[in-house]
Amino acid sequence: MKSLLRISFLLVFTTFLFQSCAGTKNETPEFSNYLFAYFTGNGDGEEAVHYAISSDGYNYYALNDDKAILDNRSISSTGGVRDPHILRGPDDHFYMVLTDLKTSEMGWNNTAMILLKSNDLINWKSSVIDITRSFPQEFSDVNRVWAPQTIYDEHTGKFMVYFSMLQPGGYDKIYYAYTNQDFTALEAAPKQLFFSPNEKATIDGDIILKDGKYHLFYKTEGTDDKGIKVAISDSLTSGYQALPGNVDQTDKAVEGSGVFKLIGSDQYILMYDVYRDGEYQFAESSDLQNFKVVDEQISMNFHPRHGTVIPITEEETSRLLQNFPSKNIPGIIGVQGENVRGPNVVVDEENKTVFIPVKPGTDISSFEPSFRLAQTKSIEPGGPQDFTNLPVKYTINSDKTYEVHVAVNNNPIVDGYYADPEILYSNKTSKYYLYPTSDGFTGWSGTYFRTFSSEDLINWKKEDTILNLKTNVSWADRNAWAPAMAEKKIDGEYQYFYYFTAAQKIGVAVASDPTGPFKDSGEPLIDFKPAGVKGGQEIDPDVFTDPNSGKSYLYWGNGYMAAAELTSDMEHIKPETIKVLTPDETFREGTEVFFRNGKYYFLWSEDDTRSPNYRVRYATANSPLGPLEIPENNLVIKRNDQQQIYGTGHNSVINKTGTDEWYIVYHRFTRPKGIEMGDAAGFNREVCMDELHFDDSGKILETIPTLEGIQ
Repeated sequence: MKSLLRISFLLVFTTFLFQSCAGTKNETPEFSNYLFAYFTGNGDGEEAVHYAISSDGYNYYALNDDKAILDNRSISSTGGVRDPHILRGPDDHFYMVLTDLKTSEMGWNNTAMILLKSNDLINWKSSVIDITRSFPQEFSDVNRVWAPQTIYDEHTGKFMVYFSMLQPGGYDKIYYAYTNQDFTALEAAPKQLFFSPNEKATIDGDIILKDGKYHLFYKTEGTDDKGIKVAISDSLTSGYQALPGNVDQTDKAVEGSGVFKLIGSDQYILMYDVYRDGEYQFAESSDLQNFKVVDEQISMNFHPRHGTVIPITEEETSRLLQNFPSKNIPGIIGVQGENVRGPNVVVDEENKTVFIPVKPGTDISSFEPSFRLAQTKSIEPGGPQDFTNLPVKYTINSDKTYEVHVAVNNNPIVDGYYADPEILYSNKTSKYYLYPTSDGFTGWSGTYFRTFSSEDLINWKKEDTILNLKTNVSWADRNAWAPAMAEKKIDGEYQYFYYFTAAQKIGVAVASDPTGPFKDSGEPLIDFKPAGVKGGQEIDPDVFTDPNSGKSYLYWGNGYMAAAELTSDMEHIKPETIKVLTPDETFREGTEVFFRNGKYYFLWSEDDTRSPNYRVRYATANSPLGPLEIPENNLVIKRNDQQQIYGTGHNSVINKTGTDEWYIVYHRFTRPKGIEMGDAAGFNREVCMDELHFDDSGKILETIPTLEGIQ
């Protein structure tokens, strides 16, 4: 049976309402894919309009084998075009504006832009608008006309074009003008829309309407605080008030922002050109002010510069594919579904195989994958299939066959990007609790902690945020890392002590339940280096209570391992007990201490969390403060290349209550993309758990990290 799959519509175009400027109302088209219009660089032939398509707004594939879709010479006065912006009009025509500039001949000076109109995205009618010739009285001396964009003004029933211009003796400002009905000329001389005197040059405007307010994204130059900012107004053409700070999520030079909304949610995507590095960054937000990078979800088989994304229908997609075919568009680009571990799906286009990891409890004897396709056509067979013993072959568009494997994977144990896991069994609730670093933030820039609970170590429930540096901690508001947790009975009541890293210092917060709410002590517990230590950071706390003495100890350090006994209230250390226990040159960070059969075990992470060789080693001791004895072959866990598991480190250890069953909880690179992400793999990590075994003498046997996890 042949089934027709439709790719879910994720993007809605919000810069205007789809109403006819002539007074009639058209139905909103049913979108299925996205079109990304962009140019590729400053060299000869690179300043041209290119197209790419996407089925989900995250994964893009170039059309026309990444060659230009328009002849620059026939539409421009300079031979080069840049910064394409496409808008779908209320009449279902398309309106594109371009910078008319060939930098190889003109440098960065130009005086014209291009207006184009089309009814099919294939054939375009164009008009060159030279500002100095069209408006000599007002702008005869303009020497830069950059990055035009257009928006439909529902109040006037006209299209408004806005762009930046530069006149001698001044700096770039954003102007606007309405076009004539044919979209071939400007009705009148441009008027000033926005400028920022404190930040000087203002370029690359992009306007989106949200909650009745116009949000103008723009780039500033010439200041220490340059980057992408936002100004807000109730009116399209006036009154914009700049918000403080930047919304781009990098310290690198950026330009060319574009914003669109993901349908079915309150999330918006902000994309921008990291032009000096040849990169394009995507960030997500629900309020258009606070953004989180989602680079780990993005893929492109081309290198874009300043462009825009719009939604397109199936009919429009088919038309584009027919007119601009490309050899490099894959069949399957992902798999969706409630039980599918989507970020961990592996599509091998070269060998035409797909591996689909699913969550515990999934019946793979009757499972129906929901494939995401780059081109919305047919796939067979349809309906549930039995993946228990053999892969199932799927054929797409009658000409591409993939071998699809499905398996239950308990790793990662929780969905999303988390790292540095701490695990605790609560005697009060008879549950396990996971306390990780909230990951997925560029440069480890997260500011909050949350927890997960489980009754069986297999199924985990996401609990609320338990500590937010921005609102709950007075002495630090950045770099929320690597927590540790202790349960202790004080005056007959269980108390929970949460040791956490913030701004490279260690604090402690207290609660009466393992899920909080936690109250910070009001000052850092560790903000100094032990005597004799010169380098490293005061991070990565670990807390251990000795079952023999009942005393509790704190361990910490990056570049060194320090330890000290805690006071009875668990909120201070005894300074006179501080010891430096750094085992050897392999020690990097992430101390973990536990007790088994008369031995104290000290585990630590070697190498850098951004390295695929991040791994765990161990030593033993006869007391919580050492000295440490390092056995031969003391590796606890390392990468598993056969399973594409890398960066296995910064662990904790848990003993299943009432047994001699032990488990190691650690983080790894996100799989499969992590190994290709460079340094970003070090802050896009996933938490996993595998069995930890010992030999008869108590030596830790090396753990091979798995996809299956514990059963």
